[in-house]
Amino acid sequence: MAMSKRPGETGGTGPGQDGEGNARSDDLERRRRELDAALKARRPAVSGKEPSATGGMAGVGNAMRLSSEFIAGIVVGAALGWAVDYYAGTSPFGLVVFLLIGFAAGVVNALRSAGMMAEFGARKSEGDDQGSGRK
Repeated sequence: MAMSKRPGETGGTGPGQDGEGNARSDDLERRRRELDAALKARRPAVSGKEPSATGGMAGVGNAMRLSSEFIAGIVVGAALGWAVDYYAGTSPFGLVVFLLIGFAAGVVNALRSAGMMAEFGARKSEGDDQGSGRK
């Protein structure tokens, strides 16, 4: 009964024994190094500092604030729509219209809170106001 050899054990004929295996492994090693270099060139540079544990909690706080502002806009819109329907007898049109308005207001509030939209009436800084003569 013949025993099979494990990779790396001596004895028998394997790819590393006849010379062809060495050329093949050299070719694979060269290709691996070229692939590593290509991947390193495409990866973004990683900064040396690790993210702190408090940064994760600040992100959770931001997410809670943004989601609560979004949901508050929808709830207020729905409440106003229900009130309009109740007192004017226009059911369900007031609820639908004010729910959509509340949704839009929630999106605007969340974007404004995230800093992706300027506050209403905010003026440009002096550097942004080129040639207009205003200060």
